[in-house]
Amino acid sequence: MHEHDEAHAHGGDKAHGHDHAHDEAARQIYKGYFEDSQIEDRPLSDYAGDWQSVYPYLRDGTLDPVWAHKAESGDQTADQWKAYYEIGYKTDVERITIEGDVVTFYRGGAPLAGHYAYDGREVLTYKKGNRGVRFIFRKVEGDPAAPQFIQFSDHRIAPATADHYHLYWGDDRAALLEEVTNWPTYYPSSLDAEAIVHEMLAH
Repeated sequence: MHEHDEAHAHGGDKAHGHDHAHDEAARQIYKGYFEDSQIEDRPLSDYAGDWQSVYPYLRDGTLDPVWAHKAESGDQTADQWKAYYEIGYKTDVERITIEGDVVTFYRGGAPLAGHYAYDGREVLTYKKGNRGVRFIFRKVEGDPAAPQFIQFSDHRIAPATADHYHLYWGDDRAALLEEVTNWPTYYPSSLDAEAIVHEMLAH
C-alpha cells in the first residue's frame, strides 16, 4: 500500500469459478488502480484474529528467499530489497489480536488494549501514480498507552477478510497518513515461517 511493489494479487485469485475479467479487475485493485466508486467502508471484523509481526523473520534470514525472488525481476539486488523491507517491517509490537472491537498490542509479551470504532477511510496517492486506501479506527476507551488511531492497509478497498495487513498506529490521525516508509506487517499467528515465505512468494 505504500510504494513498495507488494501489489500482490491477494486472495481473489485463489477463488475458483471467477472469470478472467473479474480476476484482472481484482489484480488491478491490489496494484492500487481503482475508481472511487469501488471503495466501500470496512468493519474491524475484516481484520479479526491473532496476528504475528513478520519483522523477526526478516531479521533471522527466513525471508531471504523472498528478496532473492524480487531481485530476479527489477533493478534492485536482494540486499537492497532486504534493506527496504527492514525499514518497512520494523516494529517492536510482535503480536496483535483483534476480537470484537478490542485490539490488543503485545510488546515484549506485555499487552496493551483498546476498544476501537470506525473513523472513516482515506485514499492516498503514491508517487508511482497508484493509490491505496487506509481504513481508520479510533480508540473510544482502553489503556491510556494504547494508540488513539490505527490505520489498516491491506491492498483491498471493500469488505473482505484480510490475509495479512500493514498497520499504522499513533495519536495523530493526519500525521499517520504521511507515513509511507514504515508499515509493520502482520500475518496470521497460525502460519509458521515456511508458510509465510510461501505466501509472500505466491504474491
